[in-house]
Amino acid sequence: MENLIKLLPDSVANQIAAGEVVQRPASVVKELVENAVDAGATTITVNIQEGGRELIQVIDNGCGISPGDTKMAFERHATSKITRADDLYALTTFGFRGEALASIVSVSEVELRTKRETDEVGLRMYVNGGAFGETSAVNIQNGTQLLVKNLFYNVPARRKFLKSKSVETKHIVDEFQRVALCNPNIEMNLYDNDTPRYKLPAATRRQRIVGMFGKHINAQLLDLQVETSIITIEGFVGHPQGAKKSGQAEQFLFVNNRFFKSPYFHKAVMAAYEKLIQPGVYPAYFLYLQVDPSRLDINIHPTKTEIKFEDETAIWQIINAAVRESLGKMGAVPLMDFDTQEPIDIPVFRPGSEQDIKIPPVSLNPDFNPFDRENESSPAQASAAGRTSRRSGSFLQHMTYGPDGMPEGWEELSKDGYDTFDPTTTPGETFRSFILDKEEPEDTELQEFISKGFDQQAPQDESWAEQGALEIESELSSGFFSYG
Repeated sequence: MENLIKLLPDSVANQIAAGEVVQRPASVVKELVENAVDAGATTITVNIQEGGRELIQVIDNGCGISPGDTKMAFERHATSKITRADDLYALTTFGFRGEALASIVSVSEVELRTKRETDEVGLRMYVNGGAFGETSAVNIQNGTQLLVKNLFYNVPARRKFLKSKSVETKHIVDEFQRVALCNPNIEMNLYDNDTPRYKLPAATRRQRIVGMFGKHINAQLLDLQVETSIITIEGFVGHPQGAKKSGQAEQFLFVNNRFFKSPYFHKAVMAAYEKLIQPGVYPAYFLYLQVDPSRLDINIHPTKTEIKFEDETAIWQIINAAVRESLGKMGAVPLMDFDTQEPIDIPVFRPGSEQDIKIPPVSLNPDFNPFDRENESSPAQASAAGRTSRRSGSFLQHMTYGPDGMPEGWEELSKDGYDTFDPTTTPGETFRSFILDKEEPEDTELQEFISKGFDQQAPQDESWAEQGALEIESELSSGFFSYG
């Protein structure tokens, strides 16, 4: 019986691999830009035409490729990043599979130009559909240039499924942003049909974010930083007021300077914004995670955007707590913090603007003379006016007052009360006369109590009388005496 299992030709195997690695022009941009970063480049320029269908050009000033490695670089599973299986758990570079270039050249026309610093001239090589063409010398600067033309020209079924130019360009921009955000120390430029779209100089993380998304986002960014035994998190979260609709918010997760997607960690961030934003809107966040490479697995997806974490549950809790703390420190959520460094926002006065200071109108009487006695009210009248204002709602408002502000007949009203005080009487008799009115019914127990308290022999001085008055006042307030 004839054997049914056969070994696939390299050209077919590479096209199958290209179906996983090279899904669209954005995949080519991602792989080539990441290779440039791994090459130690400090400047990377990307130029695309027709959404990447016709041309994708990536230029870097990295270490370059030696003449002996140029052909090997396009072979499957050829890489300089790892040498053994244990290296997969200590990765510090983007690429390591050795499939990217082999997959790209199998479905496109590729031109390679490269030169190392130690080489006198550079090298040019053509690869068409996986077949190597001629090689020649070329005069270029140090680094590598890769030109990918006519993507999927030999796979019409794949080419017809590409989207419109604008859609493919958007995907390329997304991949460019992901690499640029985690490498702010590298100058990065993107040209669309020779028109500059991004020109990002080397800068800090915040400056790179502002340079990419605009100055308006700078005021929305809240600093975030936390360090634990299993993870270190730095970056920024957006203010709740800057939340946008789905698909418009800038949301990025990086681990060890590699972009990845995680719906699980996304929920950790969104849970921190609970009750701070309206349903259907999403905040911006740029979180940079640093984890021991041995505690995560990157080798689970060809595009390396899905990563497994050993301490996934603990990291979820740390991310959630870090975002809550950042929002609290900046006043986005109620939290007392007396160490804030944010300056007080004091409005600036600008003459001629709508915020001009308006002086309130003041009415003046030019004929007023402060020395005119006719315009001056007497102290008694002023006092009476003040007392009248306080009489509202009481029985005193029905009394008649004289010109001196005193109620009429006040002498008769107070005569009986004041006449009871005799300077020749003892303090006890004086207090009895003041408290026990003749019209009040006799209270034997009350009289006996007062007599015991004040008819004893005691020094006749003001302090003793004052003390006695305080004691009676205390008894009155406590309800000891009952009237009516």
